[in-house]
Amino acid sequence: MEDVFKLGSHTFKSRFILGSGKFSLDIINAAVGEAGAEIITLALRRANAGGIGNILDYVPKGVTILPNTSGARKADEALRIARLARECGCGDFVKVEVIHESKYLLPDNYETAKATEMMAKEGFIVLPYMYPDLNAARDMVNAGAAAIMPLGAPIGTNKGLVTKEFIQILVDEIDLPIIVDAGIGRPSQACEAMEMGVSAIMANTAIATAGDVPAMARAFKNAIEAGRTAYLAGFGRVKDKASASSPLTGFLDE
Repeated sequence: MEDVFKLGSHTFKSRFILGSGKFSLDIINAAVGEAGAEIITLALRRANAGGIGNILDYVPKGVTILPNTSGARKADEALRIARLARECGCGDFVKVEVIHESKYLLPDNYETAKATEMMAKEGFIVLPYMYPDLNAARDMVNAGAAAIMPLGAPIGTNKGLVTKEFIQILVDEIDLPIIVDAGIGRPSQACEAMEMGVSAIMANTAIATAGDVPAMARAFKNAIEAGRTAYLAGFGRVKDKASASSPLTGFLDE
């Protein structure tokens, strides 16, 4: 069977999602052409309807736009941004991003859960960005989330899977797609996350700040696919003591 994952009623083959932190035409082309991205996030403030520099003009047809609520400090602000995005023609997908402090840029899980419930009631396909906490994730599932998006590390740091153990708990306990968002800095880290059983990886800074953007996009695609294949294959056992892979006796017997 074809390996796909679903968000709401939509099905996707690619498990790489382009984040919206650092946008350029080169990054979009690399993400779609080299990494095969089928979803691109978009901060509404970057979508100047009909104006110069409208990023929507550069997103290829067939790619799903995932508006985010970047800039929202409370649930009601996030809901207002989501409604505006839908009116601008961005569809029903929305990534909930509620952050009210500027030092660490950590998501407010409480306000995020509130926003998730509000948006789900209005028919949005809601993907909440959150600090990986099992109780908060369960609240978001109950509120109507279509997926859970825990951070791997603070936004833009490229530090990797700092929250690995907590993400693994979500993978084990939450019956929704888990998409690691923020902090992934290397293809090897994306591969490691996929080996854990997450459904997809969102990245931007790691590709945008690479010396060769297209090459890094290809590397992320290959790493994500390798990690997913390994997870599906099932890992070999781990033993405390060494054991020979081939017999050490009897190899000269006829």
